Amino acid sequence: KYIIMDEGWANSTTDPYTPNPKVDVHELIRYGKEKNVGVVLWLTWLTVNNHMELFKTFKDWGVKGVKIDFMDRSDQWMVNYYEKVAKEAAKNELFVDFHGAFKPAGLEYKYPNVISYEGVRGMEQMGGTQPKNSLFLPFMRNAVGPMDFTPGAMISMQPESYSAERPNAGSIGTRAYQMALFVVFESGIQMLADNPTLYYRNLDCTEFMTSVPTTWDETQALVAKVGEIAVVAKRKEKKWFIGGITNGAEKVRNLQVSLDFLEKGKNYTMTYFEDGINAGRQAMDYRKKIVQVKSGDKIDIKMVRNGGYAAVITPN
Repeated sequence: KYIIMDEGWANSTTDPYTPNPKVDVHELIRYGKEKNVGVVLWLTWLTVNNHMELFKTFKDWGVKGVKIDFMDRSDQWMVNYYEKVAKEAAKNELFVDFHGAFKPAGLEYKYPNVISYEGVRGMEQMGGTQPKNSLFLPFMRNAVGPMDFTPGAMISMQPESYSAERPNAGSIGTRAYQMALFVVFESGIQMLADNPTLYYRNLDCTEFMTSVPTTWDETQALVAKVGEIAVVAKRKEKKWFIGGITNGAEKVRNLQVSLDFLEKGKNYTMTYFEDGINAGRQAMDYRKKIVQVKSGDKIDIKMVRNGGYAAVITPN
């Protein structure tokens, strides 16, 4: 587990060595070690380029990774810069999350410490990020590499009623849709991008989202239509997760999928979150249910417009 210290942790964005006197970074790193939470520091690309020795300093501080931002270009010089950063970070056992980045092109295979890239119109754009666009991402953007979409918005709305401003950031799509993004979208590091207060108030949702792995042993596509619907099942060791998302083209989508990917002869407990009866209007409406399932069972999945479905299946 990690916490990202965004802009403001340093006294200046151009000086990566002097923490903000109002933010005791060294104490946070120390306390994080006690709780098994690593600290990740945000930086502008130019500051990193001007201080490439900072990776050694951050390792000495106990920092676990860096989130580097605002590259916003993909000329050859910048492509070379990505590799230079990945190499220096690897030398000092730090991982890298490239924000403000172009889409992946395979660098993470040479340097596995590069765990994600933005390169996507993600939840940071709030109302500018809609399911009608995001339903293309599993088929296109995520197909070429990890994607730092920063899901997990807890204030959910349908597009015709959307109105939100920070610090009360909001999203378009249902609560179940937001939860399903953690399963459908792949990234080496996933964010809980909203206000901690909201996560404490919605513990059942929070516990599910934080339980979703970031690496997988097996993936199966259950239902797929580019730009319209995506339902996947993913396995980590003996647990399976199901995530489903859809756009707003239909008022309700009713699907039936088989659980034939489960191991035969075993019984499982499935905990799932689905769109509530009013989610087509009040997008935060959801239902949590627990059922017993086995291989070969068929389950019904109902998703309202801009809706979703999220489940975890655990062997008994």
